Amino acid sequence: MKITFYGQNSLALQIGETHIVVDPFITGNDLSKDKVDIDKLKADYILLTHAHQDHILDAEAIAKNTGATILSNYEIANHYEEKGLEVHPMNHGGWWEFDFGRVKYVNAIHTSSFPDGSYGGQPGGFVIESTNANIYIAGDTALTMDMKLIPMHTKLDLAILPIGDNFTMGVDDAIVACNFVECDKVLGVHYDTFGYIEIDHGEAKRKFDQAGKDLMLLDIGDSIEL
Repeated sequence: MKITFYGQNSLALQIGETHIVVDPFITGNDLSKDKVDIDKLKADYILLTHAHQDHILDAEAIAKNTGATILSNYEIANHYEEKGLEVHPMNHGGWWEFDFGRVKYVNAIHTSSFPDGSYGGQPGGFVIESTNANIYIAGDTALTMDMKLIPMHTKLDLAILPIGDNFTMGVDDAIVACNFVECDKVLGVHYDTFGYIEIDHGEAKRKFDQAGKDLMLLDIGDSIEL
């Protein structure tokens, strides 16, 4: 599994021959808009954790370019289905077997509305089990006791956690989240995009290291492989 960071919560996953884009907010992100060309992205699926603009901005354009299936909660899926796009609706607690692996839509504590203020369903995260690796994409969330449910069914190789604070967990709560999901390897997301969520990278890594955790902070466009 190859994971590429595009800023904020935007990721590209390659699992075998399948290409997945997560929460594409690129053209509106000053940190990524000149580094990532959405017209060149490959996507068989687009995963959306919730309806906020900084997670869905480029979803429609990428789906139209690629024919990708949008995977999200019921309300978000309906929103894009009405636009004539391919969708797969899910809701909390449900599993589905896709060609790239098994996906579970899990709880997140946040809000979810489209840019026009309309209802975007309840926010969530994704657990993905594949032959390559098992990962947890938390989406935008506070620390929640529901995270303790994840290792009851999935042994994780990587947790992708927000660390920017203010709107989501910060570094300290993300370290607790590592314990809850029983995964010490973390890819940090949802930081530095704007003033409210700017972080001290060195301090964040120091705190994770002191807790015996491995925090990865990727430059935009950089990748890791599991």
